[in-house]
Amino acid sequence: MALLDTLQQHAANDPHQIAIQTGDSHLRYGDLVTAITHAQETIKVANENCTLALAVDNHPAWVALDIAAAANKTPLVPIPAFFSDQQILHAVNDAGAKVFITDHPQRFTLLFVALIIQKSTIVIAGKRLTMLKLDIPTQALPASTAKITYTSGTTGQPKGVCLSEQAMNNVATSVQRMVNLTSADQHLCVLPLSTLLENVAGLYAILLAGGTAHLLPSEKVGFMGSALNIHQLHQTLSDTAANTAIFIPELLTALVAKLEVGAAALPHLRFLAVGGASVAPSLLKRASDLGLPVFEGYGLSESASVVALNTIAHHHAGSVGKLLPHLAIRLSDENEILISGANYLGYTHDSNGAENTWLATGDIGYLDSDGYLFINGRKKNIFITSFGRNVSPEWVERDLTSHSAIAQACLFGEAKPWNTALIVAKTGATTDTIHAAIDAVNQTLPDYARVSKWLLASEPFSVDNSQLTPNGRIKRDVIWKSYQAQIESHDATRWNINQT
Repeated sequence: MALLDTLQQHAANDPHQIAIQTGDSHLRYGDLVTAITHAQETIKVANENCTLALAVDNHPAWVALDIAAAANKTPLVPIPAFFSDQQILHAVNDAGAKVFITDHPQRFTLLFVALIIQKSTIVIAGKRLTMLKLDIPTQALPASTAKITYTSGTTGQPKGVCLSEQAMNNVATSVQRMVNLTSADQHLCVLPLSTLLENVAGLYAILLAGGTAHLLPSEKVGFMGSALNIHQLHQTLSDTAANTAIFIPELLTALVAKLEVGAAALPHLRFLAVGGASVAPSLLKRASDLGLPVFEGYGLSESASVVALNTIAHHHAGSVGKLLPHLAIRLSDENEILISGANYLGYTHDSNGAENTWLATGDIGYLDSDGYLFINGRKKNIFITSFGRNVSPEWVERDLTSHSAIAQACLFGEAKPWNTALIVAKTGATTDTIHAAIDAVNQTLPDYARVSKWLLASEPFSVDNSQLTPNGRIKRDVIWKSYQAQIESHDATRWNINQT
C-alpha cells in the first residue's frame, strides 16, 4: 500500500490525530492529506513528467511535496543543505531535475542563473517556496524510480542511488514494527529530511504508525551551519517530549557529554536509534550508564537506509542488531555482507541495479548464533601489511576510541611491517595516557593488527576540514594526503611499541 493511502486511512479513522507538529502549530492527518493533494496539482502542472529536486528545510511542505511526488510517479531528488554548489549542480544535472523547489531562493537563483527558464512562487502547507524551471537535459532513469538519493561519500561527485517507493515502504514498515511505533508516539526529526535515514526510518515509519512527527527548522534542533548547539538539541528533545529520534554518533557523543555534566534527564525518550557510522563501545556504555535508550543500527542507501537494528526486545551491545524481516543476508567467501530484499534499482546512468539479486554491501562482518549482525569494517579499507596480513582498520580504531584518552583514530599500514595510528587526543590526555591506551588495546589484538607507531593529529577530523563525512565516517584518503609525509617520516614516530 502506498504511504498516501495509509495517511488517508488515518485521516478517516481518527480525524483529530496530529500528523505533524511544528512548535506551536500542527497539521492533523486530514490537513496533511489536503496539503499533499494541493502539492500534487502544483507539481503536476509544473514538472511535465520530469525529475523534481527539493531543497527545503524540515517543514510540512517538505513532507507534502515528497509524498505528492511519489503519488504522481515523479522522481524526487532531496538536496542536502551541506552539499557544496558543485555537488548540487552535479546532482541536478545527473538526475535531469528540470524543476527545483526551494525555501532559499537567493542561493539557488544565483547558482542556477544561466539555467533558469522560469521562476515562480508557490505556497505548500503554508510555506512560501520558489520554483525554478531549469534548462538541463532529461536523463533516463530506471523504471519505477521514486527517489534519487545522493551521498557526499569521499569524492566531490556524489553518486545517485535510484530507489522505488516499494523499497522505501518496506524499510519503513519493518522499522515501525520492530520499534513498535504506535499512534501515541512522538518522533523528533533531528536529522534533515534530505537524509534518507530520517526520511524513511524516521518520518515514513512514524506516519505509517499514525503517530506524530515533530518538524522544526534546523536551528531549533541545534544545527547552526556545520556547528552543533547541544543545549538547543537537548532543550528540544525535552520540550517535544519526544519518544523516538535518530542520531549519528557525533550527536550522541555531544548529548552524553551534556547529560554527564548534569543536564536534565529525558524521561520520555524510549528509543534513540544511532547509525550512519560505527559507534565506539565506550560511548554506548556511557549512554547506558546514563539510562539513555540507545540502539545501534546499520544500513546503506542502496537498501533504502536501514538493514539491521537493535530493539528493546532484541538487543546485543556491540552488534548492529538483527536483520529487518523483509531482508535476507549471506556472507561471501571473504565475509562481505550480501543483502537481498530491498535493493536499489540502479544508479543514474546505470540501470543494472540489484533489486532482485544479492547486493554486495562492501562491508565485512559476521552473524552470531543468535542472528545478530556484527560489522568489522569496509572491504575497501582493508590494507595488507608487508607480512601479507589483512587488517580492517575500523576494528582497531573502534577499540582505540573506546579508551578515555583517545577521541578519534585513523590507522594506516598498507605494505608496511608496522601499523601507524593517527590519534586525536581527548582534552587532558597526555603522552603517557595515550601510550597506556594503545598498549591496552594491543594486548587484545593479534600481532599483525597491533599499533606499532602513532602520532598526534594537528586538529580533530571534522566536516569542516573535509576529513569527516556528515554522517561521521572518516575520509581516509583526505587524511592520508594531509599526513602522508609525517607518517612516512621516521621523525613522525612519537612512540614505537615492540614491532612485529
